[in-house]
Amino acid sequence: MIPPHAINYRANIAGVEQLGAREVIATSAVGSMNREFGVGEIGLADQFLDFTKMRQTTFFEKEVIHTDMTRPYSGRINGELLSAAEGLGLKVRPGLVYVCAEGPRFETAAEIRMYKAMGGDVVGMTGVPEVVLANEKRLEYASVLIATNWAAGLQDRVSQEEVVEVMRGTGSAVKRLIETAVRALRGESD
Repeated sequence: MIPPHAINYRANIAGVEQLGAREVIATSAVGSMNREFGVGEIGLADQFLDFTKMRQTTFFEKEVIHTDMTRPYSGRINGELLSAAEGLGLKVRPGLVYVCAEGPRFETAAEIRMYKAMGGDVVGMTGVPEVVLANEKRLEYASVLIATNWAAGLQDRVSQEEVVEVMRGTGSAVKRLIETAVRALRGESD
């Protein structure tokens, strides 16, 4: 397994583009800072706050190109995911603000208080720079968020084992959600 701070996000997005894909649906295990979005629940990212420090964050290192990030996540794909969830009877919370921390360590309770005060709903380690790079390549990007734990300070201790266990428990529902949305995006019916 590759730790989140060592993932080659640029290669992944470049590979998606080379394959001819124009849409990306990512998944992220997240710690929830929002008491209305509990452990085991599924949500959709709408905005992000980037607290990474050491990642290659752009394809444009030798040219001046400013990518608009007003709406980094695809409203169209998120809409299809919400429609799919409704059809499957799944509860999916839209409009979440994703905070990306560098990792691989979990955050401190003080960091979580700061992220929450800045408007963050959830915290994870893998969503940025992937969303930025996808936007640079003009790919439509959505992120399905799975709350695997309460963020540091909102529960006694955060553990990797807890994250893995909750991801396993929600895996089939997330898979059905994405498969249904992809069929709709392709114009296929059930």
